[in-house]
Amino acid sequence: MSFLLRQGVVAALTANALRPSRGRRSGLGSFLAGFLFNEAAPQVLAVTALDAATHLTAGRRSGFRAKAGLALAGASALGLAKVVRQSRRSADRFEDALVEGLGVDYVEQLDAVPDPADLATAWRRLARPFNFADEGVRVISDVPYTEAGKRGHLDIYLPAGEDAIKDAPVLLQVHGGAWTVGAKEHQARPLMNHMAARGWVCVAINYRLAPRDAWPAHIVDVKRAIAWVREHIADYGGDPDYLAITGGSAGGHLAALAALTPGDPAFQPGFEDADTSVRAAVPFYGVYDFAGSTGLTNAIGMRDAFLGPRVMQTTWTDSPDVYEAASPILRITPDAPDFFVIHGDLDSLVAVDQARLFVAELRRTSRKSVVYAELPGAQHAFDVYHSIRSTYAVRAVDRYLSWHWNTWRHGLDADSGVEPGDLDGDARTDRSA
Repeated sequence: MSFLLRQGVVAALTANALRPSRGRRSGLGSFLAGFLFNEAAPQVLAVTALDAATHLTAGRRSGFRAKAGLALAGASALGLAKVVRQSRRSADRFEDALVEGLGVDYVEQLDAVPDPADLATAWRRLARPFNFADEGVRVISDVPYTEAGKRGHLDIYLPAGEDAIKDAPVLLQVHGGAWTVGAKEHQARPLMNHMAARGWVCVAINYRLAPRDAWPAHIVDVKRAIAWVREHIADYGGDPDYLAITGGSAGGHLAALAALTPGDPAFQPGFEDADTSVRAAVPFYGVYDFAGSTGLTNAIGMRDAFLGPRVMQTTWTDSPDVYEAASPILRITPDAPDFFVIHGDLDSLVAVDQARLFVAELRRTSRKSVVYAELPGAQHAFDVYHSIRSTYAVRAVDRYLSWHWNTWRHGLDADSGVEPGDLDGDARTDRSA
């Protein structure tokens, strides 16, 4: 590939990173073009600068094609520098969101107040963005929680070297993939490793996928996983009374819906009496409006062109109640658990307006805390591998969940300062004793 062609490709991808398309069909192409490129901006910037430097010699910089290539390289470098700046701004956006949602004194509930070194960019991680090996973590793979074969398996992440942890907080991860593809091993690895190394028990699940299994098989499996955790996680050192849930994209939808529908018999066939409540939910770039109730073009288009034929396998016209029951934005009640919602403002698959409206409804209705971080320049699936932005996301979720766990185990509700059991009807003792 010639220098001019290389720089033309980089320039086009940089332009897509800065101004992605958000149309129903073009948005998918924009996401696919930027999925790996956007979060790798520092590496691409370095390679672009090196490539351009080799063409600045007197023998190579003459001629129209060489000059055009250098011009494109310069434009790309400026654009990539902006992408990097936007990624680094995520640190402030996350901290501002936590302070706004929890109060400036939320750090008092952390095990340790973060110092500048904790919040600095982890440049060494960027050298190997797809290396998820972590000596501080051990993984128990493919534990069955249903009889659905590999789609009914889960992985358990534990702190390495801990022979007998006890009563550790638990985080359940639900993978994305448009309800049709994906696997537990391929998403949220930075977050799972980080939290497990910090002493959490993390559980990543598979679930049945469409079109082979139509809705509501997906949410039924998530509920079964929650019930399994409640029953069995103590055997692995986890506290069955404290479970938070997270996920991205389709996993964000399922995490939010599960958090908002504890005990819903329609989603718990055969295990209606199981406790499927969670203490907190952290959905990343989730889909919150299956029914199109917000009137957003993005939501209605997804409903009619994709969800209906592929996932729901029924139309909105024929079964509006099915779509409404599957819409987290329509399932919010005053008893909703605490939420930390994360979305990128340049998401070309799921419009950021879905997250904004979902958060607005949570804040209107829920009695619990709501934290919302909207990240500048972030595309869909920005957290899949190690990057500047994903590192800040992992650290912010760590701070949020540490705050939430410490608040809970010391017997204080996140908002009111009373025993959580006084609000949700269960009785428990102060676990800080």
